[in-house]
Amino acid sequence: MLTIKDCIALSDLTEAEIDAIAEHEHVPEMVAVEMGHCLAHCPGGADRIAHIIADDIAEACAHGQVVHAVELMHTLREFVETHPRG
Repeated sequence: MLTIKDCIALSDLTEAEIDAIAEHEHVPEMVAVEMGHCLAHCPGGADRIAHIIADDIAEACAHGQVVHAVELMHTLREFVETHPRG
């Protein structure tokens, strides 16, 4: 039986990246895993994920959630470093 951690590992995304997708799309973590996997493997998908994380950063800043915004900035930096865009 697969756990959520197994599914995240198969998605080629980190848990933080999946959490950012879930937050942005207002969906459960497993749905975000499926969305993230599809996006990570389709043309333009890496750009879309980067925009999702950037939107989450802006939303956190707008609500004064500085610590969360910083965490998301680290997530975005790691994502950009590990996923080619274009």
